Amino acid sequence: MIQGLTALTELASLNLAAAFAVFLRVGAIMALLPGFGEQSIPVRVRLVIALAFTVITAPAIAPTLPSALLDRIGPAIGAEVVIGLSLGATLRLFVMALSIAGSIAAQSVSLAQILGGAGVDPQPAIGHIMVLSGLTLAIMMGLHIKIAQLIIYSYELMPPGQWPDAADMLTWGVDRVGKAFSLGFTLAAPFVIISMIYNLALGVINRAMPQLMVSFVGAPAITAGGLIVLAMSLPFVLQVWLSLMDQFIVDPTGAPR
Repeated sequence: MIQGLTALTELASLNLAAAFAVFLRVGAIMALLPGFGEQSIPVRVRLVIALAFTVITAPAIAPTLPSALLDRIGPAIGAEVVIGLSLGATLRLFVMALSIAGSIAAQSVSLAQILGGAGVDPQPAIGHIMVLSGLTLAIMMGLHIKIAQLIIYSYELMPPGQWPDAADMLTWGVDRVGKAFSLGFTLAAPFVIISMIYNLALGVINRAMPQLMVSFVGAPAITAGGLIVLAMSLPFVLQVWLSLMDQFIVDPTGAPR
């Protein structure tokens, strides 16, 4: 009887150590994860989400965890948290790309200071629409399933308990930041094009009729044009954005698997 209880206690402690090791990485990812880690979501809800992802992914990960990690979980805490934060931050860059695109679009169509968002991260109305639409679409298309797959694959990409190479992390992070800004400018391209056409037309009209207050005539036109372009281009913009995020989740390094 005593021997059975001792064996059961050792098994339970081993499983708890494995679950805690998984929770360290999952919890760090959830802190910055798009959709599930938003600041508008209460902390307790985010904690429950992190525990739920831990329960989902731990059975697939626990058998692959080295016994040395479970015996000495303390030194691995920092490495697991850093790995989780790095993955969560790179995913958060996709939301920042939508926010950048919204800011550029709002500046292009003279809506940057009109109907600005009053949320946790104040931003123009177009940016708020883009970010909220993108997050909603991502969750509807199974973001939780993709994130679970990413968490499981991350243990193959970054072994548990080992600090990632600083040079590789720096190169990877700089590359992801550059691609996020590039994606933001690309998604805002329709608004930049219509703004350029508008300003050129306004300059020609002003040159032909200097006495006409072209700004008063053109302001409603560029505002209406911006809203029309938003309604027409947003489905395609979100499709491109979601496909790129899916590609990153499938292969965070961009290397062939």
